Amino acid sequence: MILIIDDDSAVRSSLSFMLKRAGYEAQAVPGPREAMEVVRSVAPDLILMDMNFTLSTTGEEGLTLLKQVKIFRPETPVILMTAWGSIQLAVQGMQAGAFDFITKPWNNAALLQRIGTALELAGSFKETTQEQNETFDRRHIIGRSQGLMEVLNTIARIAKTNASVLITGESGTGKELIAEAIHINSQRARQPFVKVNLGGISQSLFESEMFGHKKGAFTDASSDRIGRFEMANKGTIFLDEIGDLDPSCQVKLLRVLQDQTFEVLGDSRPRKTDIRVVSATNADLRKMVSERTFREDLFYRINLITVKLPALRERREDIPLLARHFADRQAEANGLPRTEFSADAMQFLSRLPYPGNIRELKNLVERTILVSGKSTLDASDFDAQYLRHDEPVKASDASSLAGMTLDEIERQTILQALDRHKGNLSQVAMTLGISRAALYRRLEKFNITVTEK
Repeated sequence: MILIIDDDSAVRSSLSFMLKRAGYEAQAVPGPREAMEVVRSVAPDLILMDMNFTLSTTGEEGLTLLKQVKIFRPETPVILMTAWGSIQLAVQGMQAGAFDFITKPWNNAALLQRIGTALELAGSFKETTQEQNETFDRRHIIGRSQGLMEVLNTIARIAKTNASVLITGESGTGKELIAEAIHINSQRARQPFVKVNLGGISQSLFESEMFGHKKGAFTDASSDRIGRFEMANKGTIFLDEIGDLDPSCQVKLLRVLQDQTFEVLGDSRPRKTDIRVVSATNADLRKMVSERTFREDLFYRINLITVKLPALRERREDIPLLARHFADRQAEANGLPRTEFSADAMQFLSRLPYPGNIRELKNLVERTILVSGKSTLDASDFDAQYLRHDEPVKASDASSLAGMTLDEIERQTILQALDRHKGNLSQVAMTLGISRAALYRRLEKFNITVTEK
């Protein structure tokens, strides 16, 4: 049963009719007192709740009711309803435990999809992990460390839902692979999986890239262009580096995610899109929200489920498996014989700090194989390539890292890379296996001032 709580009789009637037509059982009540009577006696499958029930528009009644509901029914998902101009109320509600929010007037298709997602997700966490693992397709995801298995167990539970997912983690940890795994294990697996690097799209091109344009919409629009949202229709759109999105573009993205409609440049006719959104970032979005560089309402829209990927140094037991995988793939791609690793080679690889994570390990293994030309690689082979290309800290100094924190190791690595490349940030970022944006964030984090040359 879905419980509707709204003081507007027209809203209650409209929602009840829509839900019953969609095959749901619905019960509607006008206010907090009646709602709590229902909640105390039965456990609704889901609650649709307005934020205001009197002439006051502060939303305090709604927030109080939400907290009361969560005491009695902590597992029941709650979708808040509010006006577009009162989204801040919905954000406060999300902080208090609401599952999602929708603005009035709502789009029926969008609301039904969110209801379906909420019900699916609530049910998915009741399924057995064993059953999920038997059917879960984890192609190209290498490893069996506890941290990785926790991630895979989470995405196995939520993959078949339409829940928006935010993947966090350092650069090079494999966020795109996790996004692909979510897609291929979803009900949208046969539909498009569209990748978008938002860090690489300028503010001026955002609308054209994401929504498309008609011929003649602007000076250089010589032909029609299909936008990424239209390409991803019925499938999944992967928004990588979402933390790098310009604030002026964030509100445009929020509108699409909220209403599931967009307008092509040069065409005022709204177009519907049916997509699942998976986002990724190596930035601290919560910190960015507090600094007002990332919209709070967009943050809650994209992170219905958050998946945090461990850094490679936090899953060192997976390094031999990954190294073996990269070596075999390199041999196959280049028609080379299988390369073996000595015991000291594996020990050497397993103790490196890897600020560039899996991407750095992959580059090191592939480069060493190609340069050495040996059938069996030892520590000295990797030592030579690592020192020359990837890691400013000498292997002979590795023992000195034992007493340092991870932040201290990372700061020292960046300083030495800056010194070696004479402040050239592009070369430093390439050496460390991270993007320039990620490097800028680390420079700010460690209070490192540099004059780029």
